[in-house]
Amino acid sequence: MSGCTLCPRMCGADRENGKTGFCGETGEIRAARAALHMWEEPCISGKEGSGTVFFTGCTLRCVFCQNHEIAGSKVGKVISEERLAEIFLELQGKGANNINLVTPTHFVPQIIRALQSAKKQGMYLPVVYNTGGYERVETLKMLDGLVDIYLPDFKYLNTDHAKKYSMAEDYPEVAKAAIAEMVRQAGKPVFDERGMMKRGVIVRHLLLPGCLADGKRVVKYLHETYGNRIYMSLMSQYTPLESLDTVKYPELNRKVPEYAYEKLVDYAISLGVMQAFIQEGDTAKESFIPPFTLEGV
Repeated sequence: MSGCTLCPRMCGADRENGKTGFCGETGEIRAARAALHMWEEPCISGKEGSGTVFFTGCTLRCVFCQNHEIAGSKVGKVISEERLAEIFLELQGKGANNINLVTPTHFVPQIIRALQSAKKQGMYLPVVYNTGGYERVETLKMLDGLVDIYLPDFKYLNTDHAKKYSMAEDYPEVAKAAIAEMVRQAGKPVFDERGMMKRGVIVRHLLLPGCLADGKRVVKYLHETYGNRIYMSLMSQYTPLESLDTVKYPELNRKVPEYAYEKLVDYAISLGVMQAFIQEGDTAKESFIPPFTLEGV
């Protein structure tokens, strides 16, 4: 991390010695929340909740970010690797179904050591790697054998959207390679007798206003490439927040029309997609954003 290349930005920042990378973070772990989280897919949260750790900073900084407080490095507490291992064990003690690492990319080396320590102390829960999908294959390979479930976004196949909304024109090709590595590691989905996922990959796609055509392209690519080796999660919950620059991005200053989301779901069904989660009702009323009050860290 003295010349950081963990994420595809490969900014080369000397994070080890206190410099911040594109992610906004130094080499010190910062987290904004560690608690049971009920708003993931049913096979991740279950009734008991997912043991979720929200890390501060992000390698994408999407203009519509739903977690902008932590992605923009505004909220977070510095914790040691030892404390992170304790947090994993505490979440297990609270009955969590898994350990869910949210936006973890820029802290992968520290997370690896914390996971190894926690496992030595009796942690047995599946580990979920919850990411925006903008990952280097080389970094993901460091996690082989430690991560059981990958939960990436696949935000765009349209490079113009990727450049405009995430400052990452290479996002489509990077995400394709990353998801291929995730599937290689995790294999086909495995569930326990309660229907909780133990291994596998769930790829999320958040439908954005005006982006139905690209959403269909994403679904088609995933289905043709992976078929039943993955699950998809098609989300309609996009909510424009106060952090959105409505002058620069007026097209994003609205919710997704119900008919647009229905068209995406119908398209997936027409392709033969069988393994997918969908959202029903007006989910945009509920932001799914927890309070980042440093709970549990």
